[in-house]
Amino acid sequence: MAHQMISLADQVHDLLERKILSGEYSAGDILTELRLSEELSVSRTPIREAISRLQHDHLVDITSKGITVVGVSNEEMADIYEIRYRLEGLVVRRACEHVTEDMLHQLKEALDLQAFYTERKDSESIKNMDSQFHHILYLNCGSNALLYTLEPLLMRIVKFRKASISAPDRAHISLSEHIAIFEAIQARDPDAAERLMQAHIRAASTSSILQLQK
Repeated sequence: MAHQMISLADQVHDLLERKILSGEYSAGDILTELRLSEELSVSRTPIREAISRLQHDHLVDITSKGITVVGVSNEEMADIYEIRYRLEGLVVRRACEHVTEDMLHQLKEALDLQAFYTERKDSESIKNMDSQFHHILYLNCGSNALLYTLEPLLMRIVKFRKASISAPDRAHISLSEHIAIFEAIQARDPDAAERLMQAHIRAASTSSILQLQK
């Protein structure tokens, strides 16, 4: 019974986290346990557990008005891109040292799907395949520390990444950048892979900032 309750709390947490990080719940929105309980059709106990974890992650705050959505600020977004710029270059360098045919196959499959969705201008699916491309690299860089550091950061800026991809021509450019990174990894060229990845992160950051300024 306790396991089921924890499992339900995890599901509620993941759902609320997605709603906050995607922007469905905006910064400043006031939530209540009653509202969330009715929306999700669950009791208040898993809601309360989920909110406690979200507060710990600084995504919500408990104020006199209720549960206030904090979300991710523009300043935090910029910091996360800077961290990614510095660490993802290392990720692809490590990936070049751990190249396997299976990893290349997974990357190629993600790129093929990204191209498919790019042609159809499906921004949600493009964002998902963009995440998948980076996730495969995290998993194959041979470092759990890099994986555990970067994976949550990638999710934390999902709203900004989707906005970036929605900018004119950015989805096609991002795909081209991914293909170039893939080719550098395939060639076992860590210097080129690092340079291309850092340029990709910088371009994504710039695009996100431009979208926010509109």
